[in-house]
Amino acid sequence: MTTLAFDTLKFAQTLRDKANFTQEQSEGLAVAIADATSDQLATKVNIAQLDGDLRSDFQRLDTSVQRVEFSMKAEIATMKADIKSVESRLDAKIESLRSDVLKWNVGSIGFQTLVILGAVVTLALIMGHN
Repeated sequence: MTTLAFDTLKFAQTLRDKANFTQEQSEGLAVAIADATSDQLATKVNIAQLDGDLRSDFQRLDTSVQRVEFSMKAEIATMKADIKSVESRLDAKIESLRSDVLKWNVGSIGFQTLVILGAVVTLALIMGHN
């Protein structure tokens, strides 16, 4: 930060003339105030510099957030595509299982029909011989 333009001699003279300070007291107080404020006061230039720095930091942060957002959107799109692929494979497997179950059911019904027909024919033959 910039040092404040502070006329210590004029300040010391005012303290001597208006407040009846001794020369040592007025000079000591003037030097103490000058030392205390020299590092702590900001000028318009300091504030403008800080404003520029903050704006630059916010711009970099915004750019970083945009990159992360773009990356996340791409990752989400990839995940959606992966989910669609898994769904398609599951649908194909379910359809294959449905076909297998249908084959087993038809086969079981056919086998049961043959067993029942065999039993009826056997009973008919046994009844016919009596």
